[in-house]
Amino acid sequence: MSLIEMKVPTIGESITEVTLSQWLKKDGEFVNVDEPVCEFESDKATLEFPAEASGKLIYVAKEGDDLAIGALVAHIDTSVTSGKDAPTPTPISAKTDIEEAKTTEGASQQNYATGHPSPAAGKILREADINPATLEGTGKDGRITKEDAGKAVENKSSGVKSSLPLPEEVKNPSTARQVISGAREIRVEKMSRMRKTIASRLVSAKNNTAMLTTFNEVDMTAINELRKKYQDRFVARHGIKLGYMSLFAKACAKVLMEMPDVNAMIDGNDLVYHDYVDISIAISTPTGLVVPPVQNVDSIGFHDIEFKIKELAEKARTGKLTLDEMKGGTFTITNGGTFGSLLSTPIINEPQSAILGMHAIKDRPIAVDGQVVIRPMMYLALSYDHRVIDGSTSVTFLVKVKELLEDPITLMMDI
Repeated sequence: MSLIEMKVPTIGESITEVTLSQWLKKDGEFVNVDEPVCEFESDKATLEFPAEASGKLIYVAKEGDDLAIGALVAHIDTSVTSGKDAPTPTPISAKTDIEEAKTTEGASQQNYATGHPSPAAGKILREADINPATLEGTGKDGRITKEDAGKAVENKSSGVKSSLPLPEEVKNPSTARQVISGAREIRVEKMSRMRKTIASRLVSAKNNTAMLTTFNEVDMTAINELRKKYQDRFVARHGIKLGYMSLFAKACAKVLMEMPDVNAMIDGNDLVYHDYVDISIAISTPTGLVVPPVQNVDSIGFHDIEFKIKELAEKARTGKLTLDEMKGGTFTITNGGTFGSLLSTPIINEPQSAILGMHAIKDRPIAVDGQVVIRPMMYLALSYDHRVIDGSTSVTFLVKVKELLEDPITLMMDI
């Protein structure tokens, strides 16, 4: 037998630990070199781990394990040269049938194994706070198996009663308490590494910044008319639609270049200013919110912004974002309006100093030239770090963005 060790590779400078989120190949299965065998979940992304050689995969770690960089994940037996040489594991159901048959044959025999859990079963029962004495084992000589323990945990969580004799007061309906019908289940799941990182960063932003939010509203009439009038020609020319996000990103970039304080960040006792604008776009994924940046928004076209946002969103939702694509950003935009949010106070994306929150567009009555008219309106929210940005600066920034969006021709002409 020739074994090759599969260890957690170095993923990034700031990443010291990953979680084995799931195995993609079965234990004992034949794998080919460079074929993904499992997935690692880091603080920022989910990564596939390819086989370093062809052979039979032998598990060392299990799903849900937290592994340090360099930790052993699996072995590959390279002496197995094809899938036919790899032994087929006994199906769990067949194994259970055999154990049950043996149990039936020796049911009348009592020895040390009777009523005692196997090591794996014991661990499950201890974690679920279940007394082994309340269970009947189905393993050899009455031993409590891992499957028995799993069923006991399921029964406990779903409120199924034990098969042991019931107390006298429960047997007697006249003394039993009334049972309330309806499911009252709970489910405990391990928090994903990405969710833990998101939680930690949000708490840090709340605790370590002097965060304040200012609000304004923008009349979306001109933008809607612009998109309606030029959308077909824009698509014909660039092959992608002109969306709201590129217009908002471009408006913010223009004002950020005029007001560098909003584009700055704190580094220890220093203030770091940027002569470029990289805008992080908040993207919702099944595993959490990610904020990859679109670089140089101040100097690229609207179609370039749209293509980059589309690319990042597709990668984020399929778990293919790289660590480099997650780095950086000088300002963030989040659009809760896609989910129907009317107003919110977004949390700063550290170490940045400000974040713009977009919201749902709603027809509302407003006063225009002394007349009440119905216009498509959107609330804007700017959360900012008061240590870096003064109140007057934040208000001025939001007003300038509002003015550009309400007269988008000035944005297009850069005037």
